[in-house]
Amino acid sequence: MEQQHGQDSEAPLLAASKPDGAASSPPPRNRFPFFCAVLASMTSVLMGYNVAVMSGAQIFMAEDLGVSDTQIELLSGAINIYSLVGALLAGWTSDRLGRRLTIVLTNGFFLVGPLIMTLAGGYTALMVGRFIAGIGVGYALVIAPIYAAEIAPASSRGLLSSLPEIFINTGVMLSYVSNFAFSALPAHLAWRLMFAAGVVPTVFLAAGVLTMPESPRWLAMKGRLDEAKAVLDRTSDTLAEAEQRLLEIEEVVNAGSNGAGGSNGGGGTWNEVATKAGVRRVLATVLALQFFQQASGIDSVVLYGPRVLAMAGVTSNTLLLGLNVLFGVAKAGSILIAMALADRVGRRPLLLVSTGGMTASLLVLGSVFAAFAGAKDDAAVAAVAVAAVVAFVCTFSVGFGPMAWVYSSEILPLRLRGQGAGLGTAMNRVMSGIVTMTFISLYGAITMAGAFYLYAAVAAASFVFIYTCLPETRGRNLEDMEQLFRTK
Repeated sequence: MEQQHGQDSEAPLLAASKPDGAASSPPPRNRFPFFCAVLASMTSVLMGYNVAVMSGAQIFMAEDLGVSDTQIELLSGAINIYSLVGALLAGWTSDRLGRRLTIVLTNGFFLVGPLIMTLAGGYTALMVGRFIAGIGVGYALVIAPIYAAEIAPASSRGLLSSLPEIFINTGVMLSYVSNFAFSALPAHLAWRLMFAAGVVPTVFLAAGVLTMPESPRWLAMKGRLDEAKAVLDRTSDTLAEAEQRLLEIEEVVNAGSNGAGGSNGGGGTWNEVATKAGVRRVLATVLALQFFQQASGIDSVVLYGPRVLAMAGVTSNTLLLGLNVLFGVAKAGSILIAMALADRVGRRPLLLVSTGGMTASLLVLGSVFAAFAGAKDDAAVAAVAVAAVVAFVCTFSVGFGPMAWVYSSEILPLRLRGQGAGLGTAMNRVMSGIVTMTFISLYGAITMAGAFYLYAAVAAASFVFIYTCLPETRGRNLEDMEQLFRTK
């Protein structure tokens, strides 16, 4: 009802703005915010690379250093648990240092962590490197979507907010290419070069980020309205839109400063959670989206794809790593579809199609293992398993992957966005860590078929949650979300 009322109240203004006898055409989209969001989101390439490079590197680390399956599980999943440190600090850091310097700091973590792993001589050093890289993962997951959402005009916010997820998947794909490219080298060199390949770009990215403007919403929060207006003039489709965006931001900042907690978070944030049902609903929605996104098991194939296919009967390491590249290409390519459709069909339809497709593909994959457990070099069984995995990663990436982040960043009110995004990211990383640190043990306990049936049940539950609880947000200004979710 509120959405309809908003549309009715705007209709006279829209009609009055059109010349007689002619329909007004939309202004051309401004490309500058696209450049800024791309540069900020490049940090997400490093995040995706550092998380997923373990998928192929673990084969050679086990051969070279003798690490066990349990240690592989811990190294693979611990980076997600360690990322909680970065995720919980990122909101605080970005609200005080600014979005731009926080992105530079993130690149520093991605320089030091992988360098330690490259030079590691044993399990302890590997875990130290994973810890430092994990902090960078947490920072990257929080700050890139926030910056993209805050720099973008409403006309392209869905597209630009999808960029971090696109670049994460690009990083995942590049890590699989690295696994394949270095697989012919001796084991003691192969895995080290896989990690080293992610070190060099960090310096150049950190320097490039310094050429970007600061977030206009952060500038307004700090009272630097002239600077905020200058950035909005450069990143809006029209000057009139820039003026409107500034007025909306000022209204929200002033309301936050005069209300419960202001823009500084801390105790005021929790006072709002305790006293405002709308704020509790938004935080619950963000946490639920991030829970379902990871609990549906995407990282079981991102980090253990070669193991899954080996259990389906593929025996050649070269073929396993080559098929992993196929998964990476399919996953990254599907994000482009989400990028193109986010501002056309909306967030809700993409989320529903995605979770429905994930459920179906996981059921097929589980059924393959239930019916053909123990098959070796059976081309038909392997082909069906590969097709089911490709379908799973594609349906995840066309909706749930990027849209969970887009939707979360859109519905959080400005005064709570830094801390709210940090909490959502913390939930995402905890669930990712649980999935990756238990997958080998899980399929050992309930079989590979049971593991994928379990993930299918979670995906089905996420479909029900989205269908019943999530309204459409396409085309709304970020500040309008406060009215939709009653968070003012």
